[in-house]
Amino acid sequence: MELWPGAWMVVLLLFLLLLFVLPTLWFCSPSAKYFFKIAFYNGWILFLAVLAIPVCAVRGRNVENMKILRLMLLHVKYLYGIRVEVRGAHHFPPSQPYVIVSNHQSSLDLLGMMEVLPGRCVPIAKRELLWAGSAGLACWLAGVIFIDRKRTGDAISVMSEVAQTLLPQDVRVWVFPEGTRNHNGSMLPFKRGAFHLAVQAQVPIVPIVMSSYQDFYCKKERRFTSGQRIQWTHLFVGRTHAVAGS
Repeated sequence: MELWPGAWMVVLLLFLLLLFVLPTLWFCSPSAKYFFKIAFYNGWILFLAVLAIPVCAVRGRNVENMKILRLMLLHVKYLYGIRVEVRGAHHFPPSQPYVIVSNHQSSLDLLGMMEVLPGRCVPIAKRELLWAGSAGLACWLAGVIFIDRKRTGDAISVMSEVAQTLLPQDVRVWVFPEGTRNHNGSMLPFKRGAFHLAVQAQVPIVPIVMSSYQDFYCKKERRFTSGQRIQWTHLFVGRTHAVAGS
């Protein structure tokens, strides 16, 4: 099939348009740079997931596959000039299950999570992520726990099942107790699921705070530059214990 002569001219014009317009937008429009960076970030993660799926599929659905995802994602911060500083990592219990609770600002939290993710640790994620193409399948193979936030009964049932498996299977769980992303730099009220989980499983809670991204990232302002993220890691004092009536 041959293109009519005018079609080549259209293709050439589109190529020249992209060649000159995109760099101009990149250097002159912070908003355009923001959307380009976010699009590449999401696209690159989907591509990495495609590469990870065949490797993870060898084991099937297994929490050990999270090591593969972590290894493949650790480099992403360098693509954006972001330096992650971890403080207090020694507070992680050395050899027992526990529940990690962390604040949730944006999809960039993935970079901090991969920086300190302990062995045999999986996050609890919203069920919609399961349908996010290759990323959803890779997460499923890595043992990510999906809950339907709109169906409270199902979510409670899943959390109860998780509580029963933490100790026997030596698993750690990462939970975002705010329940959704919060871009304004403050903290939303915590949902109780993570704490009920720790009480039922009789395991400690490890709180992690990711410092604000405001110096280099702001969704409202459409701003995404390079910067430094400081992630504080502290162990909550003492173990959780069952409370009558809880």
